[in-house]
Order: sequence, then C-alpha cells, then structure tokens
Amino acid sequence: MTVAIGLRAVVTVVVFALTLVAASSSPLRAQTPRVGKIVIAVQPTATPEQLSTDAKELREFLGKRLNRVVEIVFPMTFAGVVESLRFGHAQAAFMSAWPAQLAVKYAKAEVVLAEVREVVIGQDKKEETFYFSYWVVPKDSAASKLEQLRGKRAVFPSPLSTSGFVAPLARLIELGLVPPQAGKEADPKAFFGDVRFVGGYVQGWEALKAGQADVAIIAGDVSEKLYREVLAGTKVIEQQGPIPSHAVVFAKDFDPAGKAQLREALLELGQPEQRVLMRKFISGIFVGFKPTTADQHLAALDKFLSQTQLAFVERLR
Repeated sequence: MTVAIGLRAVVTVVVFALTLVAASSSPLRAQTPRVGKIVIAVQPTATPEQLSTDAKELREFLGKRLNRVVEIVFPMTFAGVVESLRFGHAQAAFMSAWPAQLAVKYAKAEVVLAEVREVVIGQDKKEETFYFSYWVVPKDSAASKLEQLRGKRAVFPSPLSTSGFVAPLARLIELGLVPPQAGKEADPKAFFGDVRFVGGYVQGWEALKAGQADVAIIAGDVSEKLYREVLAGTKVIEQQGPIPSHAVVFAKDFDPAGKAQLREALLELGQPEQRVLMRKFISGIFVGFKPTTADQHLAALDKFLSQTQLAFVERLR
C-alpha cells in the first residue's frame, strides 16, 4: 500500500465506533465551511506540516481549476477524516479502502473515484484500480501451501492493512484454516503458533530473511523494487484479491455543482503533465482516477470484512 498506514508513537487506543458516537455531541457539529470553499480531508500518513507542504501545488491547481478557495486539511486520525465528512467540515476526502468503506457506512458518503495505480500482479506490471497480496515463505521452506504452516510463525504489516491483514485473514477462513465466529473477530492465532504485526512490508521481509518468521505477506502495490526483491527471495504459496485501491469520497451534502466540478478537476490529474501533483503528495504510483461507486469498488473489501468480522481500531499518534 503506497499510501502507508503510518501509525506513530502510541498515545491511546481509539475504537472507531465510539469515536463517532462521541463526536455526535461535539459543538463543532454546528459549524459549516465558508460559502464557496471546498475542504478536502486527507487521511494521516505523515505529519500535518509535511503533508501541508506537499499539498501546496495540488491545492493551487484545484483552486485555479475550480475558481474557488480549496483547503486541504489533515485530521489526526482516520476516524477524524470520516467525522469531517459526516458533520460537514469537509466536502471530499482522499482515503484508503477501509476508511472509505467506513465513510460510506457511518457518514453516508459517496465513493466517486477509484485511484488507478501502477501495480504488479503476479510478475506483470499493470495500471489498475485493484491489486493482489501474496503469502511468501523462504525459498528453502518445506511448505508449498498454507495448510502446512499450522503452528508456525506469521508476520503481518498492520492490523489496519487491507492487503496485509484483512484480505489474508479472509483467505485463511476461505481455506478452512481459521474458523469464523459469529459476532467475533476471526483470530489468525487459531492456526498459527505465533502472530506479530511488524509495522510494514519491509519489516515483514526483514523478519523472514532473519529467520524470525516462517511466513509473511507482500502486496502488489508496494514499490516495484521491493516487490521483485521479495519474490526473488521467496516462494509464493497463496494469494488473495482483488484488493481495492484508494478512493475519492464525497460528503453526502456536497452541492451537486461542486461535486461535478471537483470530479472533473480530479480526473484531469490523470493527464501525464499533472500526475506529479498526486505522486509527490498522495501516491508515488498514481496514474489517474476512474469513476466508480462504493458497490463497484469496495465489493471485495465488504466480503473480507463480512468473513473476518474485523473492527477498525486505531491508535493516536
């Protein structure tokens, strides 16, 4: 996932549903953006200061294209992005798949565009709105399929990673290796002897090389260099997907004229001379946007979440 879920130093744990309930009593709910201004919320991937600097050229491009004031804001949490859409503080947001699904569910938001990205599917480089992730073991491992890894050590990048945890856990359930539990989150420890979240795909690869894990995950939307390095040094024993790319989400109360204007302006970012605006800010493998809907773009994710019963829980930086 190129727009990495970079969770910094832990301050406290925020359960998404509780955050939304608490926010409903906030005095900020009554506030509305200045007339004519379009506010775009961006999920946290770095410090607000760094993001603001990187967003300057994109903000200026959109402002000129729309002939309106455009503000790009950076809530401290993923829940904060959803809240900003829900309570009218933002009209649009750039979001990864799982937060976008939550925005649809809790904020009644609309998924309007899917990010087309340079990804690798198997050995082939492609431009798609989806990708796959893969279970990999060392080349000298005796295992050739997941069933042979019962009781072994598994590493995952993050519990919030769609490609690195949600989809792989759903695959374990599909294969009958982890039992689904009605009303409870599926637990990979029902199959593996040791499960660790190591913070990213690079860390998972390092753990595998160091003999600290028996199996890890790699995704087709990481840097091509890392992806091919991992595949060259491992065996792929299973895969899952398609996994949806990032999305553009519009608030339910965004005015129709503004929606149409912003949608067209964002589609223009797919022109070769404009791609750099998104590549330096949001995604280094950005190619463009493709019109879509939540039903179209998030169908696979909805299935993964239904199978695993996972809840979105994040930590404040």
